[in-house]
Amino acid sequence: MIEEYADAILTENLASHGLVAGDIGTVVMVHDQGAAYEVEFLTLAGETLAVLTLTAAQVRPAAADEIARVRQVA
Repeated sequence: MIEEYADAILTENLASHGLVAGDIGTVVMVHDQGAAYEVEFLTLAGETLAVLTLTAAQVRPAAADEIARVRQVA
């Protein structure tokens, strides 16, 4: 389970929201003991791109040995 306020990694593209697999969001609410999550995706300037309810299959926890990367949004 991913805890509230932890990073969550998107596991699939969500083109309708401009998000791609690998984008990092922040869990702002855990639903049904980890069955789903409310995840906020932000730019580095703090602009919210989307706040989405995602299933546990659509996100995964970040691992300590991973490196973040940057991409521009349209």
